[in-house]
Amino acid sequence: MSQGPLPERSVEGLGRVVMVVPTYNEADNLAWIVGRLRAAQPDVDVLVVDDGSPDGTGAIADELATADPAVAVLHRTTKAGLGAAYLHGFRVALAEGYDVVGEMDADGSHQPEQLQRLLDALHGADLVIGSRWVPGGSVVNWPLRRELLSRGGNLYVRMLLGVAVRDATAGFRLFRRTTLDKIDLDSVESTGYVFQTDMVARTLAAGLVVREVPIEFVERVRGDSKMSGAVATESLKRITTWGLRERREQARRAWRRR
Repeated sequence: MSQGPLPERSVEGLGRVVMVVPTYNEADNLAWIVGRLRAAQPDVDVLVVDDGSPDGTGAIADELATADPAVAVLHRTTKAGLGAAYLHGFRVALAEGYDVVGEMDADGSHQPEQLQRLLDALHGADLVIGSRWVPGGSVVNWPLRRELLSRGGNLYVRMLLGVAVRDATAGFRLFRRTTLDKIDLDSVESTGYVFQTDMVARTLAAGLVVREVPIEFVERVRGDSKMSGAVATESLKRITTWGLRERREQARRAWRRR
């Protein structure tokens, strides 16, 4: 991290909250989104996790941290995937003693002004997801093909993994510390975008409460999206492998009971 432990701020009823923001080539967006987050939620800290961005994102993050003691930075030397960046950020946040650890993108697709919805819902949950696909949720500036891909992918996840979550791939989230402790972060191997689905499945398998709240997801207007057809295909392959493995385990358990 580029600075020492963050000063203690807290959100009423939830304790200390930090939002982990992974970055790779987000120089056009980082100061803008961190500024919005700090204005919308002054009691929430920010931990930027930069994967060695060649466009200077890391330096911008350092400037933000120097100017604001509620912002800290983790510098990683390689681009190892979204899940790997989040896992690193989660471990540091837990070591720093945070009670709630959140996720959000740096590109503006997750609106900090809607974070209060997630904070409110966490009072009755272990994991809260800002969802595009529950009633009241929406997307802005998405082509139909991408919307169908996301809706279809989430339907596939629900059917194959048996998770009753409509937006298991969403990346605007809040975890309680106790949730991250129970799902054993050290055993999480997914490093790419499938990480989001993996964390939902683990939380539900642990018998914990997952709630979804509607958000408006806004497609980025600056910079390049990290999502591609190849990334989506790889995620679906991993989910299929998990689903088939779980179905085999269910069959074995049923046979043993008989």
